[in-house]
Amino acid sequence: MGRKGIPGQRHIPQRTCAGCGAKRPKREMVRIVRLANGEVAVDTTGKRPGRGTYLCPVLSCWETALKRGRLDHALRGPLSSQDRDALRAYALAHLSPRPEAKEA
Repeated sequence: MGRKGIPGQRHIPQRTCAGCGAKRPKREMVRIVRLANGEVAVDTTGKRPGRGTYLCPVLSCWETALKRGRLDHALRGPLSSQDRDALRAYALAHLSPRPEAKEA
């Protein structure tokens, strides 16, 4: 037997933020990936090969994930100082300082 869903509605993949633990649609999150060579990078396409984890597009989530070692755990290995600096630079350049208020 197949899954029955509501006709006309598509499944929206959910991902959990490594920083705050909130579940959000995959397209709203930013993917961080550890490549085969050990380098850690921001995956803007969501399709790069390697071990990945997701973060909310909010600066506080990135700071929490970096400070508490959550990215080390999620990516199954320690981040180098260059990787941490590159992620901080990306966060400061591209992310909002506060979470967006959800409209009711």
